[in-house]
Amino acid sequence: MIERRVLWTRTARRDLEAIVAYIAEDSIENALTVLDRLRERAGSLTTAAERGRLVPELRSIGVHQYRELVERPWRIVFRIEPDSVLVLAVLDGRRELASLLLDRLVRS
Repeated sequence: MIERRVLWTRTARRDLEAIVAYIAEDSIENALTVLDRLRERAGSLTTAAERGRLVPELRSIGVHQYRELVERPWRIVFRIEPDSVLVLAVLDGRRELASLLLDRLVRS
């Protein structure tokens, strides 16, 4: 079994910060719990990163390098590199992926 480092992109870190800040408006305790859950779930990718499913919306258009783990209601999107796993985004699974990506392109 290959063991890889889990690295977070700046975008994924901002996603995580935004999620935590939003939840903290109601409950700091819940926000910290969610932060721990998402970090732990992503951290589990150090081994067997291939267990994450291909992102269905991308797979359907022939894009196969992106995988995801679901930690409801969020989707942790990542790419497997030879020595690492690169967390690219943490997205709200209740929203349509196309809308989320379009929103990101508009903000860039």
